[in-house]
Amino acid sequence: MDTTEARASAPTTAQPARPAHRDGNVLRWLVAHTASLVGDSVYFVALAWSAQKVAAPGEVGLVMAAGAVPRALLMLGGGVVADRFGPRRIVVTADGVRCVIVLAVAAGVALTTPALWLLVTVALLFGAVDALFVPAVGALPSRLTDLDQLARVTGMRALSMRLSQIAGPPVGGLAMGHGGAGTAFAIAGLLFALSLPLLLTLRLRPLDTRDTDRPVSRTARQDLLDGLRHIRGNRLVLPLVIALAISEFGLTGTLNVGLVLLGDERGWGPSGYGTIVSAFGAGAAISAALLAKAGWVPRAGLVLTGTLFGGCLGAAGIALVPTLPYAVATAAVIGVCAGVFGSLDNALVLTATDPAHLGRTTSVLMLTMVGIAPLSYPIVGAAIGAVGATPVFVGCGAFASLGVVVALAAGPVRRAELPRPDR
Repeated sequence: MDTTEARASAPTTAQPARPAHRDGNVLRWLVAHTASLVGDSVYFVALAWSAQKVAAPGEVGLVMAAGAVPRALLMLGGGVVADRFGPRRIVVTADGVRCVIVLAVAAGVALTTPALWLLVTVALLFGAVDALFVPAVGALPSRLTDLDQLARVTGMRALSMRLSQIAGPPVGGLAMGHGGAGTAFAIAGLLFALSLPLLLTLRLRPLDTRDTDRPVSRTARQDLLDGLRHIRGNRLVLPLVIALAISEFGLTGTLNVGLVLLGDERGWGPSGYGTIVSAFGAGAAISAALLAKAGWVPRAGLVLTGTLFGGCLGAAGIALVPTLPYAVATAAVIGVCAGVFGSLDNALVLTATDPAHLGRTTSVLMLTMVGIAPLSYPIVGAAIGAVGATPVFVGCGAFASLGVVVALAAGPVRRAELPRPDR
């Protein structure tokens, strides 16, 4: 067993005073993270509606997609920055910059109708800052708590993300309805500002790097290559990254673009689509809450692969069920499986990665979701237009299940265990 596998399999010897869900340090981070996520959602609502007022439908799509370009292109560099300067410093800086950007836009929108070029510029800037923020915020949990609490923390983080997705759009909509885009942007900026004092009070654990034999990198390029070599040489992390990339590419387009087209094909309408998406979110939130409470899952590697396979079966089967209630129930099951798989994948990667490489490892994970997975959107849309929803859903589920094959073929994944908390 190599050192990285041992790190994910052996129980930790550290003894913190309390479990993560009762640790004030972790809870302050969670509140800050939730405020930032809700701010994200409010910002996107304000941006979309501001674009809708001044642009044609195609241009609205351009505005909303603009931020994804720098986010994907700069994500790996963001991981290097997080590892060089520390995740908390980067998270605080990124939230501060986002706060300034959004409050400046709020002031501008309050004074005049924003031009299309201004909204595109804001989206590009926001996406560039996100490329720094996302790897850093992914690396931060391991600096807040012991290894045996990381499964609980990832469950808490996943629950925060789901609740933010539920709360953010209504908050943004109410702000737009009562005060317009300026008010919505201002609320987003204040939420980013709220996270700052909480982040500044966090106590970070020392950086306990185990990769002491690696050469000291002198350039960002060398740091990036060093991080990629670390992933390639990690017998547990590499198959988890590959499995995630395959499953995200196979399922993301199906569960986003595909569900819209499936609902239209079956005559379920917008309300049916909304109910299906809500059921998925509820399932994911429930699984995240249970994991946060339990704090540990036996035979984590096998549970991870089993829930991924369950999600693949559900994604294929949702197009085969005859009525909307069955589709809603299937979506809830997919959500539960996705919540467990995502949390365990994240927890195993965090525990198996050398702390000095966490930012770069997280940036690769996130690149598979924000850079690679969206490439499936036009493919899924075109395929459904050509042959209908059912064969595409079945095919995408089968393709995503190749991620299960990759995971099961890797012995370290099959044998992977999370450190078991004794509190």
